[in-house]
Amino acid sequence: MIFYLDTSVILPALVLEVSSNSVDSFMSASTGALMVSDFTAAEVASALSRLARMGTVSAEEALARLADFDAWRTAETETIELQPSDARLANIFVRRFDLKLRAPDALHVAICRRTGNVLVTLDGRLARAATELGVGVVVPEE
Repeated sequence: MIFYLDTSVILPALVLEVSSNSVDSFMSASTGALMVSDFTAAEVASALSRLARMGTVSAEEALARLADFDAWRTAETETIELQPSDARLANIFVRRFDLKLRAPDALHVAICRRTGNVLVTLDGRLARAATELGVGVVVPEE
């Protein structure tokens, strides 16, 4: 099985959160390939930047966590290349108002739909929408 990780799963692996134990358990038990897109990497950097701006972590800590992420990503994951069709499909998904998808989340679903990868997320709304759109989903739990 190939797992596509969204930002909601990666961030608790970098910064202590309530869901960090669940994510750590999933990561250590996973026997499938782990995939991360360049878009997800940009979202991770954005989230760490936001935490630094809010004062939740220092700028130095955010930079250190980014370095950890980059090293982990290089050693443990494969990169999924974005395709123009991913953006077009995400556009279709966000027009389904019943799904309540934001564009970034729709892009994650579109990538998984194209590649057949299982989406790993902690975002319940995203998980429900992905399931509705025929994408396999795993929500790490303790």
